Parts: sequence; structure tokens; C-alpha cells
Amino acid sequence: MKMPFLDLHWQYSPMKNEIFEAFEDVFENSRFIMNKSVKELEEKFAKLHNAKYAIAVSSGTAALHCSLMALDIKSGDEVITTPFTFIATSNVITSTGAKPVYVDIYPDTFNINPSQIEDKITNKTKAIIPVHLYGQSADLDKIKQIAEKYNLNIIEDAAQAYLAEYNGKSVGTFGDIGCFSLYPGKNLGAFGEGGMIITNNDEIAKLLREKRNNGISPEGSKYFNHTTGLNYRMNELTAAIMLKYIHKISEWNLRREKNAEYYDKELSQLPGIEVPSKQKNVKHVYHQYVIRAKNRQALHEYLKQKEIPTDVHYPTPLHLMPAYSHLGYKKADFPEAEKAGEEVLSLPIGPHLTSENLMEVTKEIKNFVFNR
Repeated sequence: MKMPFLDLHWQYSPMKNEIFEAFEDVFENSRFIMNKSVKELEEKFAKLHNAKYAIAVSSGTAALHCSLMALDIKSGDEVITTPFTFIATSNVITSTGAKPVYVDIYPDTFNINPSQIEDKITNKTKAIIPVHLYGQSADLDKIKQIAEKYNLNIIEDAAQAYLAEYNGKSVGTFGDIGCFSLYPGKNLGAFGEGGMIITNNDEIAKLLREKRNNGISPEGSKYFNHTTGLNYRMNELTAAIMLKYIHKISEWNLRREKNAEYYDKELSQLPGIEVPSKQKNVKHVYHQYVIRAKNRQALHEYLKQKEIPTDVHYPTPLHLMPAYSHLGYKKADFPEAEKAGEEVLSLPIGPHLTSENLMEVTKEIKNFVFNR
């Protein structure tokens, strides 16, 4: 039987009765938008991350966009981020009228290289968005030092890093705002779209709640606005199901970690293959297990023939996307991001994998390396 890269049914099936109960409760109350389930989910999410506030929204992209709006990022401003990530990180910047300014990545963690940030700061720079790519934290100490020196905001894109840690502290709590995705394929995924924002700042939390609800203040009139916003509300069904899933995430993350340990042991000595680098001061939650392969495309095709699914996150850095050609970047501007795009390959890592699955993946990679 073909091995699934992602198996959402594996997560859903044992909890089917609980999830049906959640559906029934929401329908019985007939309150479908930001009611008791959303409030309870926010409270639990904040507590798990040791954050003062959590704000539920409709997607990870909405979380980032709300955050930029709450920090008053607008036309003419600049926001520094990485070109090696999913395009949503840049799209939310341009949606405010601001300009994404890219900085190259570390070759080992694939995260933004803070040593190159200062050279990109201008009088238009307002914020930095580090991405905790694949579930591993960016170098937050250095990023915070730079942000404090230049009075810049930090929005942590933790879309792939639910319960990841840096120096024993949850990511998302180091900057002004942390943003998470509950897209179905994430470590903690909803039945559809969903997102969460965390912050310890009272005023920012208030603005975030307004921005996700068309600018309407929770304490004010529904039809008299002091600010603008968009409809980024989370629905009750999403929240009710997340409340059933959220207590399972530590177990699922641990299974991912154990799977990664097996891959590390079996693949670390293979010529032409580099296993993920794990920094000593972080807790990596392995949203993706990403190797480097000198013959990436050939390996990808070989494993496909063996019915072993893989994926490439991400083949084209954002500065080379046609969508961002107007920024004027060219090939070789960010050599580490470009090299990563040519070499990275994501292996199956989800908690659904069996020991037989893991053995099959590593066996075929070894066959490719030694018998090709």
C-alpha cells in the first residue's frame, strides 16, 4: 500500500465520536461565530505558550495580516524577512502597501541570517518577520538585539512551529506578536483553515481583536468604528474541533521527534545527503523533515517510483518569483536561499508513520545512494 505523506484520517479516526459531539454542541447552541469555543481555545492556546493573550483568526495568513495592521504597517514602510518561505509571508506585507526586504538564510537551519539584517535597515524599516521554518526557531537573541537597537517590531511567523522552543521558551513570545497557522497539514491542524496570534502587549491585543472583526471594538458599538479591519474571525466549529485536538499535540510532536531521530541515525552518514541541523538551544517540532540532496530531483523521482511520497519546500525563493519581479531582485542575490531551493527534499515525518514506513524510506534512500 502506498505510504501517505500526510494522513489526516489517522488523526481523525480515533477521535471521531468526540468530534461529532463538538459538532452537535455547536449546532445545538446555534452560535457559529466567536462564541464559547473560540474563547476557550484562546485561553488554552495562550496558557500552552505562556502568553498573556491569544487571538483566534481564520488562517495563518490572516494572523500575519492582522498583526501588520495592528502595528500600523502601511504604504511606504519596509519589512525585513526571508525569501525562503511560503509566499504568504511576503503577500501580507505587500497587502498593506509596504515593501518586503529580503535577507539570506543560514545554510544549516534555512532560517534568516541575522548578521545580514542591519545592512538592509533604512529609515523606512518598521518590522522584522523571522520565519521559524520547518518547526525550528530562528536565531531570536540576535534578531531581538537588532530590533531593540533600531526600535523595530518583531512579528514571529511561527506557522510551522507550534510548541517549538528557543532557550526553553515558546516561540511566538519573543517578539511583539507571534503568528500560527492551523491549516490541516500543520502539526496542529483544523478541519479547514484557522490561525492564532499571541502577544503579551495589552494595547496590541486590543488592536488585534478589532482588526480581525472589521475594526469593531469588543467593548464598543457594533456599528461605530474607531479603526478599520477585515473579517478574519474564527468560526465556532473550527474552535470546537481544535479543543478536541489541542491536548494531543504534545504526543504527536513527540512522535515526529522520534521519527526524526530514526532518520538522523540512518541517513546522517550517507554521501550526498545532509540531514537537518538541530541547534542545541531549540526544541525542533519537525513540521517537515528536510534533507539536502546533491541529486535532489533524481532522488525525488526515484522515491516516487517506489511509492514513497516526498515534497519540496520550497523550490523557488520568493525573490525569483514572477509575483515579486517588481522588487528588482535577480539570481545570485541570495545564494544560500537559491542553493537550498535546488537541494531540499521533505521526507514523510508525520505521527502516522510506522516503524515499517521509516525503514522503507531509509532503505530506498540508501539504495539510491549506493546502487544508482
